[in-house]
Amino acid sequence: MSIRIILLVTSPRLPAGLLTAEAWDAVRAYPVFAAADSAQAEALRVTGVAVTILDTDPQGLLDAIAGQPAAVWLAGPHGDQDFARQLGLRLAREPGLAELELMYGSWDPPGARLLDAVTVMDRLASPGGDPWKRAQTHLTLAPYLIEEAYEAYDAIAGDDAGALREELGDVLLQVVLHARLAEDHDESDRWSIDDVAGDLVEKMIRRNPHVFAGERIEDIEEITANWERIKREEKARDSVLDGIAMSQPSLALAAKILHRAERAGLDVPLPAGEDLGSLLLRVVAEARAAGLDPEAELRAATIAFAEAVRAAENAGPSE
Repeated sequence: MSIRIILLVTSPRLPAGLLTAEAWDAVRAYPVFAAADSAQAEALRVTGVAVTILDTDPQGLLDAIAGQPAAVWLAGPHGDQDFARQLGLRLAREPGLAELELMYGSWDPPGARLLDAVTVMDRLASPGGDPWKRAQTHLTLAPYLIEEAYEAYDAIAGDDAGALREELGDVLLQVVLHARLAEDHDESDRWSIDDVAGDLVEKMIRRNPHVFAGERIEDIEEITANWERIKREEKARDSVLDGIAMSQPSLALAAKILHRAERAGLDVPLPAGEDLGSLLLRVVAEARAAGLDPEAELRAATIAFAEAVRAAENAGPSE
C-alpha cells in the first residue's frame, strides 16, 4: 500500500488554527511536516500537535515518512507551490511511491482580499511607509475622492467593465486611506475601517427589512418608500433639503433640490429673473418635468461637442 500524503492548504487571511473538522482529524491522526515555521504551525503546536520542520526536497519528505500510512504537509502562507509541483511530478513518474491528496483546511471567504488592502494600507501609512500618504489629511485627499468617483462614472458611461473594475479599486483606495488616517486621530475622534464597515452593515440591514426582517413588500416603489421612511426616522432633520451634498456639480444640485421640494409637496415658484443663473434653473426644472436627467443630458451634449472638436483638429486647417 502506498503512503497517503495530504497537502494541507490554509488561508493566510484567517486566524491560524481556524481549520475544518476534516483538517483537524488529519493533523491529529498523522505526522505533520512543514518547510518552515508559521503561525499555523504554532497554532497546531499549542493544541499538542507536533509539527516537524523539514527544509528539504520531496525525496526528503518521502524518506521521513517511510513506513507511515499517511502524513500531512502543512503548506506555508503562499501554498508551497514549487514543492507541491516537484512532488506531483515525482509521483507522476513513480505512482507507487505515494498518493498525493489536496486538502483545504480553510479558504478565503468572499471579500478576503479586502483584508490584504487594509494590511497594505496600514504598512504604507505607518512609520517607515510612504511619506506622501502619511502627510495627507481628509481635506487634502478630498479632491482625489471626487476625481476617482468621476473616473469610475466615466467607465460606467463608456460601458467599460475592465476600466470600472480598476477605477472602483482607486475609489476603494481612498476609503481605506481615509480610514487608516482616522486611526491616528485623537482618542475622542478615532475610528477605523471596521467602524466604517460596521456602520454600513447595520445600515443595510436596517434599511432593508423586506430582506432581513421578513417585512412584506409589493414592488420596488414600496422598497424605495420604506428606505426613505427609515432614513427620515434615523436622522432628525429640520428641512427636506438636509443631507443634500451641496458640493456636487451645480446642475445636479439644482435637480436634487427641485426633486426634494417636489417630493415634499412644496410649491415654491422658480426665480423669474433673466439672469443666467435663473435661466439655467428654469431649464433644469423643464428637464425634470420632461423626465430627463439634466446633468446626464448636458454631459452627453458636451462629450459630443468634444468629439466634434477632436474631429476638427484631425481635419486640419480649412482651405
